[in-house]
Amino acid sequence: MTSLPDTADLLGQQTLLRPAHSLGVLHLLPDITKAASEQAAVGLFWRAVRTLGADAGVFVSAIKEEAARMSIRSLLACDPRWAHQYSNADWHDHDPWLRHALDSQTPIRGEELYVRPAEREFIERSTTLGFASTVIVPAPTCFGGARFGVLVLGSNHADCFSNADYDMLRIVARALAMELHEWLLRALREDLLERSGITLDEIGLLRHEAAGHTSKMIAADLGIKPRAVDYRFQRVCAKLNTPDRRTAMRIARLYGLI
Repeated sequence: MTSLPDTADLLGQQTLLRPAHSLGVLHLLPDITKAASEQAAVGLFWRAVRTLGADAGVFVSAIKEEAARMSIRSLLACDPRWAHQYSNADWHDHDPWLRHALDSQTPIRGEELYVRPAEREFIERSTTLGFASTVIVPAPTCFGGARFGVLVLGSNHADCFSNADYDMLRIVARALAMELHEWLLRALREDLLERSGITLDEIGLLRHEAAGHTSKMIAADLGIKPRAVDYRFQRVCAKLNTPDRRTAMRIARLYGLI
């Protein structure tokens, strides 16, 4: 999770309730898409949050790599204490915002969110750290529950999002959520490439797997023996920390490698 270190002047202060200049955020979206670093992306996220009349913002991306393995990555424009609590208290296991994004594609306000008993501590603590009122905006993908994200805009004011600007804010926030998700996916893809050391030839091998090609078919295409194909897949699985080639192909898809 990343939050800019030079935003202390923005924290601990209540922003005066003001009409959200929602359309102004649209001019920031191309810059978010092209942001060259996480710090640049977070800086633009802060600007978008302020332009929308909010005090805080969180974007959380979840990738379910395997049945028992979930990867969580965030961009934060909020009080750093919130990030500390989220990580230390394992809030991702009791995050109603993330749960809503898994179950629905519809943006809602915090008062419309059903909160389970195990999630109440999360809500109560978040309320004191810039999220007294919220707008929860899912960022769905074609992978459904295997890869999804959620944007949450927060305010220190309990009724911040109850005004007439909400309908426009909801529409613009959807666009912001998708651009943040696209940026974060690119960052995750680059991190995986660097961390795993997977090569272009190995990515090509995973494309064969995605097409349903057998080792014999791949071997004929590459001009090598089927046993050599199996050996190459073993190396790919080791790099991606997966038990088999099918799972390796799934991971590659989820991270946008193929």
